[in-house]
Amino acid sequence: MTSMDTPDRPALLRRGFALEYATLGWNVVAVAVLAVAAIAARSVALAGFGLDSLIEIGASTVVLWELSGTGEQRQRRALRMIGVGFALLALYLLVASTWVLAAGFHPRHSPLGIAWTAVTAAVMVTLAAGKARTGAALDNPVLTTEGRVTLIDGLLAAAVLLGLVLNTAAGLWWADPAAGYVLVYYAAREAKEVLVAEH
Repeated sequence: MTSMDTPDRPALLRRGFALEYATLGWNVVAVAVLAVAAIAARSVALAGFGLDSLIEIGASTVVLWELSGTGEQRQRRALRMIGVGFALLALYLLVASTWVLAAGFHPRHSPLGIAWTAVTAAVMVTLAAGKARTGAALDNPVLTTEGRVTLIDGLLAAAVLLGLVLNTAAGLWWADPAAGYVLVYYAAREAKEVLVAEH
């Protein structure tokens, strides 16, 4: 605890800001890329992952506020909004994936979606590791928790990637909505954790 009063703290804060700005920038670009890819391929999983990127933008914004010392009440209100966002994402994906499966709708192949989710998985896991280390060094639970959200973002990218590859390589059209169900699980879990933490 006393180590947090050392001169390293400003450097750690700068690193925390840099990690969050990198996450923010990546996800802003992701929203546009995923929108194009999802529309072109008519992919539920890509659309859901695009919505997840929007939520990750909100989460990064919360951490930037918190690292700036803007106040606990504002942070808690924003965290509540993120929790509601995750719940709405889970509901949307549950309905959309179920509808696609019931209708037997076949998404198209998505080379753009495959390339983007592959790179995103690697980038998000790397950023998550940096946030975990920096959050622990700063003794900052907000940065550490948001690092877990970033890790989940990377895992979801891998799940969507698997669905896209199975659809492209083996014609397993149901892999796309199945990947949507994976996102339902994680979005619902994150919503519960955030909202329960807020009492």
